[in-house]
Amino acid sequence: MNETVHETPIRDVIGIGVGPFNLGLAALAEPITDLDVLFLDENTGFDWHPGLLLDGATLQTPFLADLVTLADPTSRFSFLNYLKATGRIYAFYIREQFFMLRAEYNQYCRWVVEQLDSIVFERRVTAVDYDADTGCYCVTSRTPRTGQTHVDRAWRLVLGSGPQRWVPECCRGLEADVFHAADYLDHRETLADARAVAIVGSGQSAAEIFADRLEQAGPDQRLDWFTRSPRFFAMAYDKLTLELTSPEYIDYFHGLPAHTRQRLGAAQKPLYKGIDRDLSASIYDRLYEKQVHGTANVGMQANAGLMDVTRDKQGRLALTFRQSEQGRTFGHVCDALVLATGFAQRVPAYLAPITERIVWDGQDRFAVARDYAIDHRGEEVFVQNAELHTHGFCASDLGMACHRNAIILRAILGREVYPVETAIAFQSFDVQDRPAPFASAEAPAAAEQPS
Repeated sequence: MNETVHETPIRDVIGIGVGPFNLGLAALAEPITDLDVLFLDENTGFDWHPGLLLDGATLQTPFLADLVTLADPTSRFSFLNYLKATGRIYAFYIREQFFMLRAEYNQYCRWVVEQLDSIVFERRVTAVDYDADTGCYCVTSRTPRTGQTHVDRAWRLVLGSGPQRWVPECCRGLEADVFHAADYLDHRETLADARAVAIVGSGQSAAEIFADRLEQAGPDQRLDWFTRSPRFFAMAYDKLTLELTSPEYIDYFHGLPAHTRQRLGAAQKPLYKGIDRDLSASIYDRLYEKQVHGTANVGMQANAGLMDVTRDKQGRLALTFRQSEQGRTFGHVCDALVLATGFAQRVPAYLAPITERIVWDGQDRFAVARDYAIDHRGEEVFVQNAELHTHGFCASDLGMACHRNAIILRAILGREVYPVETAIAFQSFDVQDRPAPFASAEAPAAAEQPS
């Protein structure tokens, strides 16, 4: 049965996609009585990167960067309130760890979802249209399990579909022994039978999977890690660098010319795509221990860009790499290939009917305004984590999500519900924002010399 259901009320906001960012927006919107919101997601429930919920894996942002606290520390949806409600707040206190477990963060988000009536799962958005007669957006969605079609309407949209996993072109269409890191846990047991496993990638996910394989692999299994980066770099996490995750740096970055932003974006990848320093140290210590015992059947290669993947006569994977600094190609053979190649932003197909209402840049990307609007009027369609090219690496940072959601709510409501910080850094980025120098005091009178 394919029955269409038309819902009559025009809501204030429809959010598309329920990841941590739109979930945070839903939680912050919940106590606002004059705001009618609905959030749609195609999945059967909330599950944040389930293929990467490895034992011991933690977030790379402190627990204060939960869904709500940095916008509203009094919110009942805070992580600390979750710990209290589940009887773990003293255990967390005694543990003395600033970074929550990734699996724990997933459980926390699910706890928040259970308390929100504004979220509806199993609703795959297929099209967004604009009704000129009413001035609202019509969001068509489908429930895959039943085939039922729904049409919901709202004055404004917040797009939180998120980036999609990126697979190198040479790997597309290959069988199950080539898979993205996001599916790692689904393949973890079968990797035990592979004679040689290769990992391609440079960030935290690649490092976590490499560390897990170091523990899981037997002495007869070969393990290799390739990255196109010039080194296996640790994430920059010093305090002055962290000030780049600040409102004033976003202001500064957003105001730069597009070509400058693009250059900076490439240079700043180590700030958010690096490896946790403790994990990096742990990997080195484990490699050293294996070397002592003569079981370090491991290879690591930097400056290695994956060029091609074919199959040899035995059906094994034949990889071709190019060493970028030497300009030389080399080959490698393995039985399984894990692609820790990250995620890339794509324009959702459901936006096709309203492309003319959206502002685009010269590379067909969203031209995102400072307050995260992308429509020509600057007040109807907003985005979450689709503004890396306009707002910098804070786009994907969990710690700045509350700041973005407070700004989006301010733009939607026309008033500031949650205070929006404008300056938190000690350092200046824009020379026009430099503090005025202290006025020089008059020179003190010369002291009277004793006679």
